[in-house]
Amino acid sequence: MKVTEHIENAKGNTLFSFELIPPQKGKSIQDLYDNIDPLMEFKPPFIDVTTSREEYIYIDKGNGLLDKKLTRMRPGTLGICASIKHKYNVDTVPHLLCGGFTQEETEYMLVDCQYLGINNLMALRGDAMKDEQSFVPKAGGNRFAIDLVRQINDLNCGKYLHEVMDVDNKADFCIGVAGYPEKHLESPSLQSDLKRLKEKVDAGADYVVTQMFFDNAKYFNFVEKAREIGITIPIIPGIKPIAVQRHLQILPQIFRIDLPEDLIDAVDKCKNNVEIKQVGIEWAIQQSLELKAAGVPVLHYYSMGKSENIRQIASQVF
Repeated sequence: MKVTEHIENAKGNTLFSFELIPPQKGKSIQDLYDNIDPLMEFKPPFIDVTTSREEYIYIDKGNGLLDKKLTRMRPGTLGICASIKHKYNVDTVPHLLCGGFTQEETEYMLVDCQYLGINNLMALRGDAMKDEQSFVPKAGGNRFAIDLVRQINDLNCGKYLHEVMDVDNKADFCIGVAGYPEKHLESPSLQSDLKRLKEKVDAGADYVVTQMFFDNAKYFNFVEKAREIGITIPIIPGIKPIAVQRHLQILPQIFRIDLPEDLIDAVDKCKNNVEIKQVGIEWAIQQSLELKAAGVPVLHYYSMGKSENIRQIASQVF
């Protein structure tokens, strides 16, 4: 079932969903199952699985020189989605990236999704590689998320890359895209960022999931401004609980977001990570309750592969 259908069937009730990161190469999927199991009591209608783009590693050649090689440290997004769908009978949402993939490779993955009965996708540009100052697409790949949305929507119309239009073999993907309540880090302004989001919606996006935020006012303002420019699709808030001290530094640095002073003060008063984790849980509970009371369609949690804090939050909200 499509994400939008789950939302429609909920008839105004707020749904629970979460996002997983694939285990690193060589590790067992059982680690994922162990983190999913405690969250299934909250009946998530869908679970997102991220995709990591390629990265460089350096191999010592033994002569004082290093070989630069491309690898993927967290492969298997589509296989994990299929496994979760089969084991838990829940819809899964693989993340598709522009970065690191040609259009042909993207089409192969889309066709595989069709075969597996996976009809929800998150279309994302992805980040620049660590040694790049700005994002560079792979040769023959999509440059922006809107290009990826268009490619997916083409398949929904029966249009493949190198084949004649085939209206009898159309895909039926539900397309999610990212939204940024505090604007994308590369965007000159929130209004400019919203225009880019509207373009993705006009290209075929069916719903939006926001980047994490810690001040609900930012989300409510974002939704209001999105509605003002004609974005009518569901806008799902993304929530991440603070868990360790370094989150105060790395989250604003990586995602260009602001943290409320009350949250910063509460974390600074903690003596250890156990106390910090509890502060993060309590903050996320209050965020979630206010958002739920406002009638958001879904509360989507960034679990980062750990479920205990998400379970504690969900137990107080759902």
